[in-house]
Amino acid sequence: MADRTELQARKTICAGGEWREAVSGATREIIDPADALPFALVAEGDEKDTDLAVAAARQAFDHGDWPRTPVTERAALLRRVAGLLVRDREELGLLESRDAGKTVEEGRVDIDCVADAFRYFADLVAGEAPGRVVDAGSPDVHSVVVHEPVGVCALITPWNYPLLQASWKIAPALAAGNTFVVKPSEITPLTTIALIGLLTEAGLPAGAANIVTGPGHTVGARLAEHPDVDLVSFTGGLASGTKVAQAAAPSVKKVALELGGKNPNVVFADACATEDGFDTAVDQALNAAFIHSGQVCSAGARLIVEESVRDRFVTELARRAGRIRLGRGTEDGVECGPLVSAQQRAKVEAYVESALAEGAVLRSGGKRPDASPQRPQNGYFYEPTVLDHCHREMRVVREEVFGPVLTVETFRTEDEAVALANDTEYGLAGAVWTTDAGRARRVAGRLRHGTVWINDFHPYLPQAEWGGFGKSGVGRELGPAGLAEYRETKHVYQNLAPKPVRWFAG
Repeated sequence: MADRTELQARKTICAGGEWREAVSGATREIIDPADALPFALVAEGDEKDTDLAVAAARQAFDHGDWPRTPVTERAALLRRVAGLLVRDREELGLLESRDAGKTVEEGRVDIDCVADAFRYFADLVAGEAPGRVVDAGSPDVHSVVVHEPVGVCALITPWNYPLLQASWKIAPALAAGNTFVVKPSEITPLTTIALIGLLTEAGLPAGAANIVTGPGHTVGARLAEHPDVDLVSFTGGLASGTKVAQAAAPSVKKVALELGGKNPNVVFADACATEDGFDTAVDQALNAAFIHSGQVCSAGARLIVEESVRDRFVTELARRAGRIRLGRGTEDGVECGPLVSAQQRAKVEAYVESALAEGAVLRSGGKRPDASPQRPQNGYFYEPTVLDHCHREMRVVREEVFGPVLTVETFRTEDEAVALANDTEYGLAGAVWTTDAGRARRVAGRLRHGTVWINDFHPYLPQAEWGGFGKSGVGRELGPAGLAEYRETKHVYQNLAPKPVRWFAG
């Protein structure tokens, strides 16, 4: 792959097409969460590196070719990138597994979704009309609304889906004709570094794509406040997102924030009336809570189940959770990998401890697993955990854990189910399980969440929009609205037969 030589040379910062080390010479070891051992070394950039990258992106936008490249050519480049991602799928999937701790299969699926995102935005811009004509009420006036690129975009991405989340920002930013500086998480930067290499290989002009590897408190903070950045797009936690918005406010730059979630998975008894229905609802509750060890902003971490089926449902759920095979993501048969860091595992452990102190009942998990050939002793593993008899006053129910922890609440009526599901400061995603079509539509309509699944959990469509209510963020990703985030709107009014106005004497 294109990044391999540069990675070994510690040159993981790219500004204006030049790969180089950090100005300070600082480096950071990238840790494999399965065994806590370093397996890569990257440059540790700071404000000086950030300024160089922003200057390169500014130069490329103001004076370079990319913003003026015809839409058909921009779309063709995005499709070439998708082809390169398919070519490198196995290597990128493995790298994502080692970097983030997920299984190789999850890594491969992520790469497929990244390629789909590039194809989607290529097709979207290629099929657009050149502008929207506005009727001015006169044959002598031609009035049209056109869309232009925002300018220099700062893209700050999270550690849980490194390349996927980067693609949700990079693909529409480039499709719209922008230049960008991306800051991947300092914990999981490797596949984003690789993507910048693929963009160059596909023919993107130097300076259009820039990357700075480094921490959020230096690189991310400087990007958010930088006067030459026109838009900042951030995906991550609420606390960091608030700081990004505050830093961006003085320059009144455009801001898109995709933040956390505390997502309800509401199961009505009728969904469990048959054995197949029961089995599917339980299986999907496991998928909702424990895929990628629960390190998913849209994870269904709150199971809200109708009281009449609660005992049977939770008993089976806990039994299956206890059989999930934990281990290194590259090992055959492993279903769930480690948490991303020792810090993240400690955070999860603290939430479980507080929940038990507040009266929750442990039904499965709740501890580190024993070491095995698939689970090195020093890896950041934690067992899938089911906490029963939870209520809204518990921290584990209110706050985003971002780990393999599922809480169980119960309801008796439809109104109570909706009230529980909406009783959160977040509003990212949620699901409802029922065989009653009328109820499904009613509940979905009443849920205050950006995405609502009915009888499913976790699928997303590139052509649909992804966003949230409340403290889950502002702005939209994916779909036409995701492209619109990276554009400005201009009204061009052309008078074909200008005449004197004669408002004033003279």
